[in-house]
Amino acid sequence: MRRSVALVAVLAAAAVPAANALARHAATPVLTGTDGPGFTIDLKMNGKAVKTLKAGTYKVVIHDMASIHGYSLDGPHGFAKDLSPVPFVGTKTVTLNLKAGSYKFYCPAHEPTMFGHFTAH
Repeated sequence: MRRSVALVAVLAAAAVPAANALARHAATPVLTGTDGPGFTIDLKMNGKAVKTLKAGTYKVVIHDMASIHGYSLDGPHGFAKDLSPVPFVGTKTVTLNLKAGSYKFYCPAHEPTMFGHFTAH
């Protein structure tokens, strides 16, 4: 009987690290956007420019580095989010569910020159 209890305790202790490893692996992917301090805007994942990604849930971290800029995201079916409005400076984090389709990220004050595109599939 004691062996059974001891075996159950050992198995339970071994399962905790395995469950933690699975939770880390299944973490929400992070997209990082930056605008400013000059007239630049970008969106990256793991340090690489985002051109395509899988539709789904993403944590989006925006680093707004200038009071004259903002960071907005438009997408399919009327999707429109102002993630960092002018004149905010700092970091904002949101979680978004991106559906399949084309997206545009841009500075609302300088949209003709500060923008980028990506596609979710």
